[in-house]
Amino acid sequence: MTKHRIYTTSLASVYPHYVAKAEKKGRTKAEVDEIISWLTGYSPEALQARLDAGTDFETFFAEAPAMNPARAAITGTVCGVRVEEIEEPTMREIRYLDKLIDELAKGKTMARILRKR
Repeated sequence: MTKHRIYTTSLASVYPHYVAKAEKKGRTKAEVDEIISWLTGYSPEALQARLDAGTDFETFFAEAPAMNPARAAITGTVCGVRVEEIEEPTMREIRYLDKLIDELAKGKTMARILRKR
């Protein structure tokens, strides 16, 4: 199976786009970081270390301290694809993150984004 190009893309190259998308809609970098920490279990310091190191998406998710089991509740479409139907695990994790950032930019509350009912 051919790996998607995004797997070898560094999180640091995409992260500023996540932050810009959030800030453009009146949200904050801290909220983006909170989402990433909720999804992966990385502490703010560990996340920054991964950004500084230029860690690629595949490694970032493979070495995540504690992928949140509640992420299975993330549903909907990103780039026209239903995230819950993506079979390849790394691509599904990437799209979960994309979906959470989309929800942030759309003005959802952090409690709702982080699946706290």
